[in-house]
Amino acid sequence: MIRRLKYHEIDFKKYTECLENSEQRKYSATKDFLDITSGKQWEILVYNDYEAVMPVPFVKKRSVKIVHNPKLCQQLGVFSAEDKREINELFLEYLNKNYLVRIFTFNDANQFNSDMVLKNNFLIYPEIYEKVYAKYSPKRKRKLRLDLAVLEQVKIKSISYSEAKPFIKMNVLGAESEGDKDGFLKIFEKFFKSNSLNFSAFYYQGKIANVIVTYKDSQAVALLGTFNDKDFVKLSGASVLIDNAIKENIETHIFDFEGGSLPNIEEFFRGFRPELKPYAIIENSKKNILKKFVYLLFKRKLF
Repeated sequence: MIRRLKYHEIDFKKYTECLENSEQRKYSATKDFLDITSGKQWEILVYNDYEAVMPVPFVKKRSVKIVHNPKLCQQLGVFSAEDKREINELFLEYLNKNYLVRIFTFNDANQFNSDMVLKNNFLIYPEIYEKVYAKYSPKRKRKLRLDLAVLEQVKIKSISYSEAKPFIKMNVLGAESEGDKDGFLKIFEKFFKSNSLNFSAFYYQGKIANVIVTYKDSQAVALLGTFNDKDFVKLSGASVLIDNAIKENIETHIFDFEGGSLPNIEEFFRGFRPELKPYAIIENSKKNILKKFVYLLFKRKLF
């Protein structure tokens, strides 16, 4: 029922048709998005003749494939015309039996009979902007009302990757090393060159105070990054930029906040009154991966 296809074996026409017509459709599972974020290191599991598909990204450690979601790729999972628990369970079972999994995420539409660990994400679905704004929390609305004296010194505009890069590198949070920072920036650069990424900047007194990075495709706009100069936090530039992105896109596109596992970030996102959309995640320690490696090596399933 389920086949494992390497990258060069994938029928991308059938894969794309399955994804675009699926109940669970996510921009992060598209070929273009995965090619850039994973460096084309992904393969798929296929149910029958592309009735359901599941992309599986990986990294290689000493020629061994380890399943790991790429940077900026929040949700993958199973894609099919109708989400069915029994089909999802088959994919879950195949993945756990045949791969070394460090981190793999399903999508918010995938339902399971198995107990799964969940993470939070937030979405705003297409609607007239005025109705979306009306739902914002009183605190968020207050943050968006800038003083006249501040407004006179504020400018909001889209900037290029080369303009955004120094600010992002200076203000990125969560990257464990310079290599991680460079990894994010290289992905941003590739997306920008493909005309799918926008850098929106909040200027105060002629200086960048905040930048948000959004990815856009035919159905969704995703917030891939928020970068803030801590000296200007009280100006609420990030709120203004996100509200502006919502205003420009929400009538025709889903706005995807891309997570919020840290309490302060989750609280910030909740101020826009999005819908909570949890998704399942598989995460294993390096110790457990090593144990599984020995087992799969014995079963000769790694190569």
